Amino acid sequence: MLKTIINIFGNKCPNCNKGKIFEKGLLHFSFSFPKMHENCSNCGTKFEKEPGFFFGGMFVSYGLGVAEALITYFICMPFFEETFDLRIIPIIGVVILSLTLVNIKLSRIIWIYMFKEYSM
Repeated sequence: MLKTIINIFGNKCPNCNKGKIFEKGLLHFSFSFPKMHENCSNCGTKFEKEPGFFFGGMFVSYGLGVAEALITYFICMPFFEETFDLRIIPIIGVVILSLTLVNIKLSRIIWIYMFKEYSM
């Protein structure tokens, strides 16, 4: 399990654990949509199994966003007097927006790993 998590954050192929899924790393920021390889450069595994395969990755991205919002809320709570201060909302928004590109890549990688045994 720990090796799988390390490979997910390392942008590694789920089949051979050597090839890269995205051209750039998980934490590489640019102003364009992240470029993803069609196949693994090492073993040839096809990452997009069928058209619309990554539609389900949006649900993973939603879960990551909710987790980030909750973590941000619990980290910020000791700095405010009230239980729910409205000043926390912009902080949560900034955190979620700043991690958007990471969430796109990470959700696709997690989705690929969830269906790594599926083949067409």
